[in-house]
Amino acid sequence: MTDTDQHSFTLVITGAPYSSQAPQTALSFARAAVAARHRIDRVFLYGDGVHLASALVTPPSDETHWPNAWARFLTDHKVAGIACIASALRRGLVDEGEQKRYELTASNLLSPFSIAGLGEWVEGTVKSTRTLYFHGG
Repeated sequence: MTDTDQHSFTLVITGAPYSSQAPQTALSFARAAVAARHRIDRVFLYGDGVHLASALVTPPSDETHWPNAWARFLTDHKVAGIACIASALRRGLVDEGEQKRYELTASNLLSPFSIAGLGEWVEGTVKSTRTLYFHGG
């Protein structure tokens, strides 16, 4: 494969784990893309997709823990995982900075995810050769 055959991807996930297939389908795509020597530039969580970055998700032991599976993928492949700040705050997802800012009793953002604005989505669409959306519904 030549460099001109390689693509880089920004993945946008809008569906929540356990109520949509979006996170599962996106992870399958990401793994296949990396195996084919493409690059995932970043994963941007928007809307209900931010639930994927919650450290408080606790599925039954016989189900896949999608937030942990995504956290491992992001760490293993050095991919940025970003939760939209507006979507996150509306859904009760906060990092330590937002915890302090709003004087909350705890934070619940799963590492290595971070919280940022829509500028990260814009940068991803500009930097990557493709942007793919995985919607809930």
